[in-house]
Amino acid sequence: MDFIGSIGFSLASAAYALFTLLVVAARNSSLLARWVLFCTLITFGSNLVAALQIKLGYSLQWAMLADAFKIACWSLLLILFNTEDRSIRVLIKNYYVRQYTSVWLLLTAACWLASYWLNHAYEYIFLLFIVLNLWILVLLEQLYRNANLQVRWAIWPLVIALASVAIFDFVLYAQATMVDGIDFDFWYSRGFLALFVAPLLLISTRRVKNGEVRIFVSRNVVFYSSMLMIAGAYLLLMALAGYVINYIGGEWGSLVSIGFLMLSGIVLIALLITESLRRRVKVFIAKNFFANKYEYRDEWLNLIEKIETSSGENHYQMATQIMMSKVNALRGAIIQKVTEQHYQQRFSHGINIVDSIEEQLVEVGQFCQKQGWIVDVNEYEQSPAIYPDLALDVELFKQHNIQIIVPIFIGKAFYGLFVLADENKIKRLNWEDRDLLFAVSKQLGNFISLYEATDKLSESKQFDAFNRMSAFLVHDLKNVQAQLALITTNAEKHRNNPEFVNDVFETVESATERLAKVLSQLRKKQVEQSTHRKVSLSEIIQKVVSQCNVQQPKVTFLHDGNCHSLIDDESFHSVMHHLIQNSQEATKNHGWVKVTLAEKKRTIRITIEDNGCGMSEEFINTRLFRPFDTTKGNAGMGIGVFEAKQFFENMAGIIKVESTPNQGTVFIIELPLLT
Repeated sequence: MDFIGSIGFSLASAAYALFTLLVVAARNSSLLARWVLFCTLITFGSNLVAALQIKLGYSLQWAMLADAFKIACWSLLLILFNTEDRSIRVLIKNYYVRQYTSVWLLLTAACWLASYWLNHAYEYIFLLFIVLNLWILVLLEQLYRNANLQVRWAIWPLVIALASVAIFDFVLYAQATMVDGIDFDFWYSRGFLALFVAPLLLISTRRVKNGEVRIFVSRNVVFYSSMLMIAGAYLLLMALAGYVINYIGGEWGSLVSIGFLMLSGIVLIALLITESLRRRVKVFIAKNFFANKYEYRDEWLNLIEKIETSSGENHYQMATQIMMSKVNALRGAIIQKVTEQHYQQRFSHGINIVDSIEEQLVEVGQFCQKQGWIVDVNEYEQSPAIYPDLALDVELFKQHNIQIIVPIFIGKAFYGLFVLADENKIKRLNWEDRDLLFAVSKQLGNFISLYEATDKLSESKQFDAFNRMSAFLVHDLKNVQAQLALITTNAEKHRNNPEFVNDVFETVESATERLAKVLSQLRKKQVEQSTHRKVSLSEIIQKVVSQCNVQQPKVTFLHDGNCHSLIDDESFHSVMHHLIQNSQEATKNHGWVKVTLAEKKRTIRITIEDNGCGMSEEFINTRLFRPFDTTKGNAGMGIGVFEAKQFFENMAGIIKVESTPNQGTVFIIELPLLT
């Protein structure tokens, strides 16, 4: 066998020497061609060292070391196929080249040092070659799986050649690890195998002339390669375990090894075949070792733009259209959960949510609420076990072309479902598609919730405005009623007094005007806007005082000039009448109420002073200016002082109150002076 092995390695050396001459004669100066030349030289040297080892009898480790360099060179060639580097200097800086070289140097040095320190034990070297050959198989798989048809035509001889050698060596070293020694029948065959694959390498070299092979690594390929790596790591572990069992098992070692090998084979098959496990491994790899399929910043900006620019009759339609666009669906609907057993359709485009569909969606909603999953009807049809405790009438959904159901959550609360349909089959969702749809659904849920809250707030404001208008109108009616009641109260006593009769006509005229204004506001369902004009404040206050003097105590009015201001005279008349009337009601009949009007440097000051019951500081701070808070019981509305404060502040003025219980109160009003 030594002679046969020597012949095989010698012929292989001669073949690769000729191969080297042919590459040189091609005069191709590309980086790829130069690296192929380097690989053939190393392969020539590796086979020559193996041939001389048989002849000269030196340590087999030298032949194995040359073989390790050969594997590294061909592996770097495969990495070179997937780079754009066109010079040695740039190639050395390539991340993947440096990564492979660093790991290769570390593993090789560690295994050879371990072998040296353990009296030339070969176990660690065997393990090294199992790893290196498995690694080159992974690179070959990635290269071929991602190549287009033209590139595959060029590289398939190279893939077959290198894969044949790698698989042969993998089996050789795996067996050596199990039995603690190399089977030299296999070892001597390596020379003939290297000889037979040389023509295949030459064919690929001639087909790839310009070095422009560029292959991208896809997620699926890395997944399968990772499964291959897992399988290799598992076999490596089994080889190590078999070695330990053989070492400590004694007479039972072989039997235990066989049993353990059978068990490991079953587990390995389950690992490679089980769909759910493969799916989890794929998701894990994609999530942790690759960039996302979607750029979420761009998706977020795109979603905002669609929300701002989408046209629709309502927010339900806009949200449904945006969700449909994410999967290119032509039909869609949004349904809201009303009760546990009833859903209400908010918007539908091309989908008729009949009773049978609603019953199914109720069940889907319960499932989504519990699991938080998106339901892909096409996936459910193929693998219903993926969706535990969910029973779907697939035929019913297919009749209505419903394919994807996305739950809507607002916070942690379940809101409803997006139902997406299309005559054509929508692509099957992967984990990234699902994550994106969940993110979009959550944002659209918040968008819908905001619009619903806005609608409710708008409705509430409408009722609030109507109620506020009603309160002011009722307050005006109360004031009119109070004026008319004073007339009837004093009619018997003063009916023959001409001055009283004149006051009555003025009061009735004022009440008529107020009632006309109230009726106008009721017809228009809004409080009329104030009209500002230049008026004499003293004249208006004098009219108010005259109207209030029909009751006790009498009001005195002192003023310094007319004090003109730009103001709404009717509103000013109303608030002054209310403030003066409040002072009269808080003062006994034998008391006094005094109103003063004075022009200051920049303002006009109005004071309403009485010696009535007064108010506490706490009441002034917490209750006086609060609407609908009154001390008059059913006789008051509690908005007179609030209305006065709002009016004067809208006129760029202020109103202040100074009061002492049982001594009296002073209202101080300051308005801007009209210059």
